[in-house]
Amino acid sequence: GRTPGLNSTSDLNLKRALRRERVLRDRSNPLEMYNESENGTLSPSQQVLIALRFFASGSFQNSLGDMVNVHRTTACRAIRRVSLALMRIMGRYVRLPTQEEAARMKQDFYFKSGLPGIIGCIDGTHVRYHSINVQLVCTNDMQIIDLVSKWPGSTHDARILKESALHREFEEGRITGLLLGDSGYPLKRWLMTPVIAPRTPQERRYNFKQASTRSIIERCIGVLKRRFHCLHSEIRMHPERVCVVIAACVVLHNICVEKRMPLPRQVAVLDHSNLHHLNIQHIIERICLLND
Repeated sequence: GRTPGLNSTSDLNLKRALRRERVLRDRSNPLEMYNESENGTLSPSQQVLIALRFFASGSFQNSLGDMVNVHRTTACRAIRRVSLALMRIMGRYVRLPTQEEAARMKQDFYFKSGLPGIIGCIDGTHVRYHSINVQLVCTNDMQIIDLVSKWPGSTHDARILKESALHREFEEGRITGLLLGDSGYPLKRWLMTPVIAPRTPQERRYNFKQASTRSIIERCIGVLKRRFHCLHSEIRMHPERVCVVIAACVVLHNICVEKRMPLPRQVAVLDHSNLHHLNIQHIIERICLLND
């Protein structure tokens, strides 16, 4: 029978592009999946398209819109497999900086704000349906360098930080540099928070610089949720699976930042007829625009 969705030529070229870019690397090809409704298989590229469209739209219906005879259960499995594949390579794309990288980050933040020693900004954000409080740390260019996505939404930001590997790394001196956080975090030698009830011009000036510099993490979260609308709406999955989807979206976000993909104002429509002309960066870019 006919396999769902793409024609064989575009499917083959897309698969080659995926391999070429090594976004999902596994010689045993864990994304190959039997599709009961068609007595065939969903190719890795078809599963990636289903997953990316779900990440971008937050809707199972939208993710299946251009695929014929794909059952919702099959789509859920595809989303799960792609999410897990991306999470397995998270260490390549979401990691704390080396000493050399930290030095560059400090220069970037100092050039922006005049505050010395800053390597990142920290904040939390909530992802529904089962509320997950997600801790993120980003650089001045909105690259996410740390992610914790396992705590219920009722957990305080300070508790999440205290229980994290990031906290241990800083406390034990394995990372040299400072983070900026809001008043929900405790003041530490490596974590600069606002002065509560500032009294002097110096304290007010510090608070202004601290807040204006820290706003990069708020913009980063906004961009992340705009690219991947599933994080902005409600992910109706088991909490453990939601955490995997969050990790996958963060990996893709960092790939977008690394490839300097802008976030255009207008939402583009994916045209399957031209799909074989695109490499994986273009595919990610265009699918991430399907937010409305």
